[in-house]
Amino acid sequence: MTDTVNQWRTETPGITDWTRTARPTDSNKYFMVSADCHANEPATLWHDRIDKKFRSRLPTMKVDDDGKKWVVMEGFRPTRIRQSAALEGEDGVRSKAGATVEGRIEDHKRDGVDAEIIFPNKGLSMWASRDAEFVQAQCRIWNDWAWETYGDHNDILSPMACLATADIEGSIKEVYRAAKLGFRGITIPCKPVFGQQDYKDPNYNLPMYDPLWAAIEETGLPVTIHISTGKDPRTATGNGGAVVNYVAHALAPTFEPVANICASGVLERFPKLKFATIEAGIGWVAWVIQAMDEVYLKHHMWVRPKLQGLPSEYFRAHFFASFQDDEPGIKDAIDFDLTDNFLWANDYPHHEGTWPHSAAAIERTMKDLSDEQRAKILGLNAARLFNFKIPERFKKNNRPETVQSPTEAALS
Repeated sequence: MTDTVNQWRTETPGITDWTRTARPTDSNKYFMVSADCHANEPATLWHDRIDKKFRSRLPTMKVDDDGKKWVVMEGFRPTRIRQSAALEGEDGVRSKAGATVEGRIEDHKRDGVDAEIIFPNKGLSMWASRDAEFVQAQCRIWNDWAWETYGDHNDILSPMACLATADIEGSIKEVYRAAKLGFRGITIPCKPVFGQQDYKDPNYNLPMYDPLWAAIEETGLPVTIHISTGKDPRTATGNGGAVVNYVAHALAPTFEPVANICASGVLERFPKLKFATIEAGIGWVAWVIQAMDEVYLKHHMWVRPKLQGLPSEYFRAHFFASFQDDEPGIKDAIDFDLTDNFLWANDYPHHEGTWPHSAAAIERTMKDLSDEQRAKILGLNAARLFNFKIPERFKKNNRPETVQSPTEAALS
């Protein structure tokens, strides 16, 4: 299936001195959880299920005078439709993958993945509105459909329940509903209100969110924060736009909720909460936690509240971060002792992911990690965060972390 433009994905330095591998044919394979995968929802899902008062506000297709097709949706600039049929080889396969449960299971088997966390795909546009009622209605539709589709397979195919956090009361109700259904976790947008920040908008550092954090802590569900859910991630046009949009407008806004939560005292009031940034990579983590500490100490005369620990300590005790290909971040995992905080993912079936050549990507980027460090990042950290049961065949060499880290113990 590999074609010329994707040949680089298969390159590997080899596995000399590896006692275990990520290769799906290895009888001594690591237990692997992809902490970031995406559904392939029916195109008419929201149109079919949403209250008719919202139907006209859902994404629609328009054709311009030149015959070009565009998706027009609230909160986003118009986006050109590129026909999937024009994609060839692996790119074409990726664009159509993930539509059925059976297909997902087979695709993951050939990539060495034993379990996955599933996020919306088309549904990432659900948060693109300042109307909290409209967003919450879409989130409930996703949650209903996701559980109907994957609930019977939640041991290996685990969707996240979506919340519209600008609606705090509605989100609290949805947290309890998700927990009762059996979801392993929830996902919230990078900031409660979509689009350019207004200083009057609510945000996660404010005490107004304490009732929501209390409900989440009561259920024990971890909180995930996926990229591209704070503002339109496709704002750049012209030369280099595809690169600018992903790096500057999709990845970078995910740092904000980290600072909001680690520096505001939220984790002192709710010490059982766990969070994970999703798809933002990990190369930024060491810099961000150092920057938070630096400004906390140097701006002591302005910083409120005074914390029991440094912001970086709260990150280490309460936060995880997922990545696909991030060799600089892997080096930071070693240098800054962050192997307990990082989660690997193949981002199936997205083009920026590593499927179906994850083993080669892992061998390129994780060659300097120890066997124990690789085991944590590839699956054990995710099993601990999302409460996956590790199959018996993996238990000899994969031991889930069951005790608190030193940082967790100090802050508890």
